[in-house]
Amino acid sequence: MTLSPLENPDLAPVPAGRRTWRMGSYAALWISMSACVPTYMLASSLVGGGMSWWEAVLTIFLGNAIVLVPILLNAHAGTRYGIPFPVLCRASFGTVGANIPALLRALVACGWFGIQVWIGGEAIHKILGVFFPALAAPATGPLGITLPQFACFMAFWGVNMWVVHRGIDSIRLLLQIKAPLLIVLGIVFLAWAYRAAGGFGPMLSQPSAFDPGQPKAGQFMSFFIPGLTGMIAFWATLSLNIPDFSRYAASQRDQVIGQALGLPLAMAFYSFIGVAVTSATVVIFGHTIWDPLEVLVQFRNPVVLVVAMLALCVATLATNIAANVVSPANDFAHLAPRRISFRMGGLITGVIGVVMMPWKLVADPTGYIFTWLVAYSALLGPVGGIMIADYFVYRRRELDVAALYDPDGRYRYTGGWSIAAIAAFLLGALPNLPGFLAQVGLVDPAHLPHVFAEIYSFAWFAGFAIAFVAYLLFRKLAPNL
Repeated sequence: MTLSPLENPDLAPVPAGRRTWRMGSYAALWISMSACVPTYMLASSLVGGGMSWWEAVLTIFLGNAIVLVPILLNAHAGTRYGIPFPVLCRASFGTVGANIPALLRALVACGWFGIQVWIGGEAIHKILGVFFPALAAPATGPLGITLPQFACFMAFWGVNMWVVHRGIDSIRLLLQIKAPLLIVLGIVFLAWAYRAAGGFGPMLSQPSAFDPGQPKAGQFMSFFIPGLTGMIAFWATLSLNIPDFSRYAASQRDQVIGQALGLPLAMAFYSFIGVAVTSATVVIFGHTIWDPLEVLVQFRNPVVLVVAMLALCVATLATNIAANVVSPANDFAHLAPRRISFRMGGLITGVIGVVMMPWKLVADPTGYIFTWLVAYSALLGPVGGIMIADYFVYRRRELDVAALYDPDGRYRYTGGWSIAAIAAFLLGALPNLPGFLAQVGLVDPAHLPHVFAEIYSFAWFAGFAIAFVAYLLFRKLAPNL
């Protein structure tokens, strides 16, 4: 049978015989992806910004409970019809217009891919620095990092590309190895912090900087709101492309319960390790160290350091391939299904991840949350609003699967583009633009009306709600546009 120009084996619906993922598979997937260094950094960056340990953990749990809702809603279509994320987007954005949300999600994944490669490369750099101290010299190169750091970054990038070349089946083995490795490392890390700080009492007794009499008294909400938005943004990518995984579910019950059990609890547990150890660094070293790699460097035993860093490398590799390669590879393949395979899409992801200079994205906790996480949530929130409005409200969960792969079918709209979806996306995203420009320094915040800064703090929520309502209005007024 001849494939449609909108189809290839990776984008085709998953047949019933291959839908074998059970509840435990989805719980394990989220536990594996949550137990990673960025989760640790996410939690500890909140402490670094002034939150107490319980405020940080509660913020993360609440953010993940909120983002679980769009995750489960978007997962439904994947399980019911066996289709991946970019194909689902054709129903709302059009057979060609679906490339807009697919590329937006893919570019964010490229950034995350680069961040994970940077973390793995830094682990290698720290290991080598133990045996060759000259490599740890602080001199900075033209890219903002040293030549040895860049070499380690590219070496770990090469390992990632090798795994991509081996194909999708290599991911399961990596995740099986990775999850226990990083969880054990995290517990050992927590035990060390407990002992070095003299118990949980002093370790978690650091007050919130927002309490009365503290340096940031009265400023809690101004940090909490964008912080919560950042927590939602952490998995905003997966909340869109979760059909890439839910399409393999044996039933809706399996994917719903598995994900509900796996995501919020795993994130809360591993984030507690992050905030507890970060809080302990204040007691142990006299200042906050929010990067776990910098904490590990404090260990003087080379064997302990090497084992810990190698464990981080393996764990980071597994998370990176599962969370940041599978979906963008499909998204790039969606551009030209006949020409771009999964492997080629993975290579494109890797190259863009290097060009984005990820070390700058995680250079400090403020930039990590307020610039990187909140900024891309301003783009992904409207996409999520449109997808959910289209599937659950407008179409009432009924899709014509054959038409999703037909260039001249009902989802063609205007030359393959849905004007209604594009207009709704722009209306959802544009209100966040002034706040973003002020955040990155392209506009003087003093000259910007305060309302735009407030909107930017709610970037994901504002974009989602505006696009949701606008899409339904436009679709009602012009069903065929």
